[in-house]
Amino acid sequence: MLSKPDPAAAVAGALAGLAARQWRDYRAGAPGTCFADPGFALNLRQAYELQDAVSALRVADGDRVIGYKVGCTGSGTTAQFGMAGPIRGYLYESEVRQSGASLNAADFTQLAIEGEMALRIGEDGGIAAAFPVIELHHFVFRAPRKTLVELVANNGLNGGIVLPMDGWLSHGLPSVGGTKLAVQIGNHCAGSGELWPLPGGAAASVEWLRRHLSEFGLALMPGQIVLSGTPLGLYPVVPGDNVFVFFDSVPAVRCSIV
Repeated sequence: MLSKPDPAAAVAGALAGLAARQWRDYRAGAPGTCFADPGFALNLRQAYELQDAVSALRVADGDRVIGYKVGCTGSGTTAQFGMAGPIRGYLYESEVRQSGASLNAADFTQLAIEGEMALRIGEDGGIAAAFPVIELHHFVFRAPRKTLVELVANNGLNGGIVLPMDGWLSHGLPSVGGTKLAVQIGNHCAGSGELWPLPGGAAASVEWLRRHLSEFGLALMPGQIVLSGTPLGLYPVVPGDNVFVFFDSVPAVRCSIV
């Protein structure tokens, strides 16, 4: 007697094949080509499952998850993309740079940057430190219309982070309001505003992420980094650009594009 096809196994096999394609495309410098395929479609849950499957492949290849990003939160990016999150993505050890790094634009697909606040999770599960970072992006959408599904499946467009100068990694949460974050590209101020994109500040980003991760059997761990999301915008950069993020007019992190 012939056995009946197993729909769950078919779905799992399709997801595994798609994750392998996503990881292969990312390494080839062409992320998310599946979204250019006619008729290609996923729902949001499947997009996160695909993101998780790609992460498993990256870890199996020797990388390490160091935290998560919360994205598509602030008014600048929601207006720019025409959609509202939050969404999450993974951060990887292999894509961490230090302040002052020179970044080769050819290593990215349409490199763009965000200035935002990052949080380090303490041993007690609380926020142990808060510091500015530059988030790097592969700024490409391939479907005819931008969607949260494509954004999520491509790991929130994340291409890594640039950590701040020495001393900032142990910086505590600001205790008073009025603190400002600003992004400067060359001699031009690309954007400035408040530190946190969500009502409720830093804690709101972390609590949303905790709830979201629990739906997928994941959890924040001590020592991990959380990008809280930017209240500003996403800014394309090109070779010759020098990028600075200021915390209350104090330069905290910088990189150059070559």
